[in-house]
Amino acid sequence: MPKLGISIYPEKSTYEQDKAYLDLAHQYGFKRVFTSLLQIEGDKEEVLRDFKKVVNYATELGMEVMVDIAPNLFTQLEISYDDLSFFHELGAYGIRLDVGFTGSEEARMTRNPYGLKIEINMSVGTRYLDQIMSYSPNRENLIGSHNFYPMLYTGLDNDFFVACSEDFRRHNINTACFVSSQDATFGPWDICDGLASLEAHRLLPIETQVKHLMMIDLIDDIIIGNAYASEAELKAMSDAFFAPHPEIKVELKPSATEVEQKIVYDELHSYRGDRSAYLLRSTMTRVKYAKEDFPPHDTELIKRGDILVCNNELGRYNGELDIALKEMENTGRVNVVGRIKEDEMILLDHVKPWSTFKLVKG
Repeated sequence: MPKLGISIYPEKSTYEQDKAYLDLAHQYGFKRVFTSLLQIEGDKEEVLRDFKKVVNYATELGMEVMVDIAPNLFTQLEISYDDLSFFHELGAYGIRLDVGFTGSEEARMTRNPYGLKIEINMSVGTRYLDQIMSYSPNRENLIGSHNFYPMLYTGLDNDFFVACSEDFRRHNINTACFVSSQDATFGPWDICDGLASLEAHRLLPIETQVKHLMMIDLIDDIIIGNAYASEAELKAMSDAFFAPHPEIKVELKPSATEVEQKIVYDELHSYRGDRSAYLLRSTMTRVKYAKEDFPPHDTELIKRGDILVCNNELGRYNGELDIALKEMENTGRVNVVGRIKEDEMILLDHVKPWSTFKLVKG
C-alpha cells in the first residue's frame, strides 16, 4: 500500500516540536517517517536516548520509522551488518543505507531475524540493485528510495529519475522519493534550498509534486524531505495523494460562459485514446451538452496548456473540451476559455490516454 511520509531531524529540533509535527502528519494520513543517524557528535548515550524517544513516539502512532545510516556508523557504534539488534532495540521499522556495501552484505541484512526493512539508494545509476539481487535477498525486506538534494540545481534529471525507478519496478521493489515543502526551513545539513529528489520539483507547490509523481506511476511512497511542512501543505499533499482522480488546476477567463465553466469544472474528463499530437480530447462533453449554445469568443492563437471548448462553428463537435498540447492556429471554431496554471504545466505530459482526470479552480 503506497504511503505518505515526513522527515524529522531530532538533533536539530526538540522532542516537543517533533512530537507535535508527528501528531499533525498522523492526522492527515501520513504513515512513514524518515530520519538520519549519519553521524553521532557529543555524548553518544544522550544522543541515542533522545533519538529513541522520538522514534518510539512515532511507532506508538503506528508510523514506520526509517533510519538513514552510513557504513562508518557501524564502526562508530561497534555493530555489524550481521547483527541488527541495535536498530531493532532503537524501535526502527528499517534502515536506509546512505552508501551501500558490495551487494552481499545488503542481501544478508534483508534476512535479519527482526524483519527490519533494508532500504537502498535508488539514485546510484549503476547495476547496484542487480548486484544485490544476485545474492538472493529476502525481497520482502528490500525496499528503495531516491536521494534528496539540499543544494539548488543538484536534484535528479527527469529521464535519469525515470530510468532508475523503472529498474526497481522491474524487480517489483517498493520505491520512494522525496518532495520539498516550501514552508520548511531545515534538513540534516547546514544548506537547505529545499529537499526534493527531482530538481524540477524544488520550487513547485507540494501538491503539484505529488500529483506529478503519481501520474508518472513509478513511485510508491512520497516523503517530505525538509522540516517542518505547514499544516496547509500536509493537507494539500494528503488531498492530492488520496484523490480518486488526478486533479489539474486551471484558471478560466472572465469571458468563459456559464455552460463552459460547468464543462470545465463539473465533469470528470477522459482522455480519448486515439490521441492527437495537438490536442488532448475529452469528447463526452459534446454529447452531454449537445443542445447548448456555444457562440464564438476568444478565438485567438492557441498555446500549449490552453483549455478549449469547440463552438457552434464546429457543428456536431460543439461542447467538446480539449487541452492544447502544442501551439496552433485558431480557425475561429474553438473558444480559448482558460489555461492550465503554470505550476501545473508539468502534469500535461503525464495524462495517459483513456485515463480520467478533473480540472479544478487554481
